[in-house]
Amino acid sequence: MKDKIGFIGAGNMGEALMKGILEAELLSSQNVYASDIRETRLKQLQKAYGIKTLKDNKKLVSQANIILLAVKPQNMEEVLSEIAPAIEIKHLIISIAAGITTSYISRHLKDKISVIRIMPNTPALIQEGASALAMGKHAKESDLKTAQRLFESVGKTVVVDESLMDAVTGLSGSGPAYVFLFIEALADAGVKMGLPRSIALPLSTQTCLGAAKMVSETGEHPAKLKDMVTSPGGTTISGLHSLEAGGLRTTIMNAVEAATRRSKELGQAKK
Repeated sequence: MKDKIGFIGAGNMGEALMKGILEAELLSSQNVYASDIRETRLKQLQKAYGIKTLKDNKKLVSQANIILLAVKPQNMEEVLSEIAPAIEIKHLIISIAAGITTSYISRHLKDKISVIRIMPNTPALIQEGASALAMGKHAKESDLKTAQRLFESVGKTVVVDESLMDAVTGLSGSGPAYVFLFIEALADAGVKMGLPRSIALPLSTQTCLGAAKMVSETGEHPAKLKDMVTSPGGTTISGLHSLEAGGLRTTIMNAVEAATRRSKELGQAKK
């Protein structure tokens, strides 16, 4: 890639993408810029990755053609107002701010600016993220492909209509927390049955990791893989019966629905 990318906001997710881009050799460190209100944070990133750092967001915009907005949603309006005079038609704006729509960003910038909205999740920190991308009104297919290449450096990507972004937030955005809870519960169950926690937790973790990789790598439906483990009259079917009786499936679906609903509520003011 011959682009130059500027990160406005250099938190954990911004750093994860920065690291992925550099390790995948999509861009050199000389073509990566970052700005943040924390000077110590910028020094840390400069030392770790050799990138260029700036404290002035408008100067950053003038140096790069891809601008990645990684600021908190409540700070977005201030940042957009600040950089608007420096934005040109050449710029591609990528936002990872939850609840901030592409139309909201466009209203604060010049007309016909390309905007891509992305919802990543925390496993991007170890390059195993799941990111959903939605195109703004003026974004082109080439802009989408650029954004996909960047975020594929930290995991897998899917493209959705922006109207589905709240559902993405409820599923993959919040989903890691659900999985962490399940891993913890499995480990607690092992401890209850007499296993030392030092054994129960790695067994629980690897079990979830291995099961997820089987779904991903075999392409088989989870129900088919579940049936492969389930012998007639065996231990697994007894455990599954207990999970169904406890409403695990319904509880998970309710959790995604509740998180989706909350995402819509939080985004109402930013449309």
